Amino acid sequence: MKSREIHLTAYPKGEPTKDNFEMAEIDIREPGEGEVRVVNKWLSVDPYMRGRMSGIRTYIDPFALGAAMDGGAVGQVESSNHPDFAPGDWVMSMHGWREAYVTNGKGLQKLDTTHIAPEDYLGIAGLTGMTAYVGIKRCIDLKAGETLWMSAGAGAVGSAGIQFAKAMGCKVVATAGGPDKVDYCLSIGADAAVDYKATDNLAKSVREAIGGGVDGYFENVGGTHWTAAMEVLKPKGRIAACGMIQRYNDATAQPLPDNLANIVAKSLRIQGFIVSDHFDMMPDFIADLGQWMAAGKVRPRNTVKEGIANMPAAFLGLFRGENTGKMLVKL
Repeated sequence: MKSREIHLTAYPKGEPTKDNFEMAEIDIREPGEGEVRVVNKWLSVDPYMRGRMSGIRTYIDPFALGAAMDGGAVGQVESSNHPDFAPGDWVMSMHGWREAYVTNGKGLQKLDTTHIAPEDYLGIAGLTGMTAYVGIKRCIDLKAGETLWMSAGAGAVGSAGIQFAKAMGCKVVATAGGPDKVDYCLSIGADAAVDYKATDNLAKSVREAIGGGVDGYFENVGGTHWTAAMEVLKPKGRIAACGMIQRYNDATAQPLPDNLANIVAKSLRIQGFIVSDHFDMMPDFIADLGQWMAAGKVRPRNTVKEGIANMPAAFLGLFRGENTGKMLVKL
């Protein structure tokens, strides 16, 4: 069996380009004793992958140059010599950016696709949704009746967070780039939404849209959003810092905002987090998500590109705002 896969050719400085990637074709052998061969059907691209292209270790090892990259993937077992997996089983792994692979089963998660579509395990029912859940429930500790500002509201984590917060009985203001994305945020339950590209005073626009300050801020963007959040948060406000995509491609460090004194003046609480440190919440997440989806309070949405050759384009599209909901590649 032949399999195509994507390699990183060089660690980019600033915004990556298509020249940082190349496609290779390799032979995939038959599975040996205790092994399975999996054919991927859906692949995920995520903003955290930009950090792995830096060539240095952060909370995870960098991608190796000239080797298959990895990331979230959902596929089907094509052949098996493993007692726990049978041909046709849907499985999730971190063996993304490739069409097929052989594994001993370590790190392979069998999926129940009875009520959840396979691809949604890479989005709202997977680590993406779990990230929104952890940020809102644990880091912000949002309570019914409180107000949340969800940045990147039309993105994968943001759109999940809007729906989760509304299902919990909270008020939500979202920020997103462009009128179509603002409309999408409103369509999934946001009480108000602001087009950050259409305002020269983000803090004022958010405050006016929601009618005051916010109790919690979910940070996906950084940069100008972070500065505005310092103004909009109420005293004793809480921040869940998940990502800062506005700064991921900066070639040089940018100056700090000049209003950080609000952290002290308002007694703000800031919690940065990596979702893998909070897997103890997985049972609660699955239980709540199941109830919310059954009640029609949570609806997934994906932006889909076709074919392994479009993996780099899908990834680069994250930084250009080309996705509404989760960005996926269908093989």
